[in-house]
Amino acid sequence: MRALRVHERGGPGHLIEEEAGIPQVGIGDVLVRVHAASFTPTELEWPSTWVDRAGRDRRPSIPGHEVSGVVTALGYGTTGLAIGDAVYGLTDWYRDGSAAEYVAVEARNLARKPDGLDHRTAAALAMVALTAQQALFEHGGLAPGQVVAVLGAGGGVGTFAVQLARAAGARVVAVARPWAGDLLRELGADVFVDVDRAPLPEVDLMFDLIGGETLRRACGMVRAGATVVSAVEDPPVDVNRRGRFFVVEPSRPQLEELGKRVVAGELRPVVGATWPLKQGREAFEAKHRGAQPGKAVLLVSEES
Repeated sequence: MRALRVHERGGPGHLIEEEAGIPQVGIGDVLVRVHAASFTPTELEWPSTWVDRAGRDRRPSIPGHEVSGVVTALGYGTTGLAIGDAVYGLTDWYRDGSAAEYVAVEARNLARKPDGLDHRTAAALAMVALTAQQALFEHGGLAPGQVVAVLGAGGGVGTFAVQLARAAGARVVAVARPWAGDLLRELGADVFVDVDRAPLPEVDLMFDLIGGETLRRACGMVRAGATVVSAVEDPPVDVNRRGRFFVVEPSRPQLEELGKRVVAGELRPVVGATWPLKQGREAFEAKHRGAQPGKAVLLVSEES
């Protein structure tokens, strides 16, 4: 099969589209013929990109942990899915990912793709929808009438979080670069502010997708009693503010519900650009440069 692989550290410049072996399916796995895939721009910096769960070097690695495609084989003991099912979801962090023509995935991490959801959109949905859903409601306890600030609102997760929060009856402060302003207002942000000039004193919940100095400044600005949830790092909060760092978890029930809402037109993943698999390096480089809203999607199959 053709796959996007990386043999050494150093960023997206080391990504190569080349031949690779079709992965073997393990117990509880399915083999998915990938139609479309997506990725997180920082994943080449994750330890799990380079080692397996036992800490062994697993290079060359295939990136991409968001997939939409069709099941072509079942591992021993696999239940809940059948050959021919169109599916979407997340792949394991410590295994080769979806930037390839085939990927082996635990069946429990996938949901059946609704008929009204195309592969391109489905590939952009899984990571952003689950991350935003879990951050806002499971870890942040967002309630109607509260004020939520989304730090880094212009990206894939941020644009989805703005919509989920607005649909839940919250007032949304979208914190992002100026180039994302029109889109974020269109998606339902009540207030748009440049990340460098963000006033945050009225916020009940802050969802961080940036980290670093921006997060440290913002934590000092939110009111006492506010909650800060980050998908990047531990928030530097004091005794007067609650903080939580989390890593998104696969969830078939959540994916099924969020997929239905997308098909119904209540929510929409933002696809900023699409690229063929052979231009995967360029896709990673474009997301690293910024100024591209939403998700970048790799179109692997012509049928996508």
